[in-house]
Amino acid sequence: MSTLDGRLALVCGGSAGIGLASAQALAAVGAKVRLLARTEATLRAALATLPGHGHGFIVADASQPESLARHVHAAIGDEPVAVLVNNSAGPPPGAIANASAAQFLDTLQQQLLAAHALAQHLLPGMRAEGFGRIINIISTSVREPIPNLGVSNTVRAAVAAWAKTLATEVAADGITVNSVLPGFTKTARLAQILENRARSTGRTLAEVEAEFLSVVPAGRFAEPAEVAAAVAFYASPAAGYITGTTLAVDGGRTKAL
Repeated sequence: MSTLDGRLALVCGGSAGIGLASAQALAAVGAKVRLLARTEATLRAALATLPGHGHGFIVADASQPESLARHVHAAIGDEPVAVLVNNSAGPPPGAIANASAAQFLDTLQQQLLAAHALAQHLLPGMRAEGFGRIINIISTSVREPIPNLGVSNTVRAAVAAWAKTLATEVAADGITVNSVLPGFTKTARLAQILENRARSTGRTLAEVEAEFLSVVPAGRFAEPAEVAAAVAFYASPAAGYITGTTLAVDGGRTKAL
């Protein structure tokens, strides 16, 4: 069995970028997808792009993890969720030396604690089914910190450590926990980083893009669908013996083994 026919998948940050591409990839292999994001209008637009049927959306804010599980339960009741894709926008760029405690706490809430709250809520259903896939969209910064992304580097690494720890605890229940590490991908997040770098250095956007691409052996930015392909594989029954891993989708940029 290589498809997810009829299984329910919850995709956070599913209204745009890598989240939406992941939702489209999961829907294409038969999953019933629930998109989760903050804005109903963008969710409705994203929903219309999903192939197949049985999809829906949940309006919720990942920066409020204490209410996430309530929103999810209200939307899907006791139906077991087979696939959870944890995905959230990163914090603004900046040097770690200048980061405030509030910036760290806000980002921890949105990325680590939100993922933890959802996993805790959904694990009983996954255990009962003997099947579960928890997939975290993080960053290559968990292997090599990225300059001027101090808060993001720190919290992304915390999510990776959480995922690795959880993987060992739930493996015997038929549940896998893995993380995808996107490199430079054509999303609003990358556009923000490029524009910030251009503004802070006084260079043109084209010059900054060339600088970023100079360290990517593939010589181009990734399409969101290329990252989503890794998500779909991790979610598949075929990946049942793969857990606790991180997979860089970065065109060869990361130098670490």
